[in-house]
Amino acid sequence: DAKTTQPSSMDHPEGEDVNLRCNHSTISGDDYIHWYRQNPNQSPHYVIRGFQDTVNSSMASLHIASDRKSSTLILPQVTLRDAAVYYCIVREAHWDRQGCTCAASLVGKWCWGQSWGSSHKSKSRVI
Repeated sequence: DAKTTQPSSMDHPEGEDVNLRCNHSTISGDDYIHWYRQNPNQSPHYVIRGFQDTVNSSMASLHIASDRKSSTLILPQVTLRDAAVYYCIVREAHWDRQGCTCAASLVGKWCWGQSWGSSHKSKSRVI
């Protein structure tokens, strides 16, 4: 199973791009990299996912290293609304066929949308 690590927090001024790096050196060949963000007192929300290269969405870009052992979430021109906890999760491609999602954290447990199964996650807080 892949283990993920991220910096615990980052401070950036408004208007600049923020690069959130996630290391997942034990990633398997069929694992996808998923990113979620969580605002205070809310459930995590999907941001983007990818398998290789660079993936773009309206919210962010995800650059995945050629060896897939790390990825970088790029948040363009951040504002105060982007302040949140961002989670990097590595999980097999079929993970979203499994029902309710539950993920344990240091402070509690959340359930939403899809199944995390045996996924591994880490988080970065953007302030």
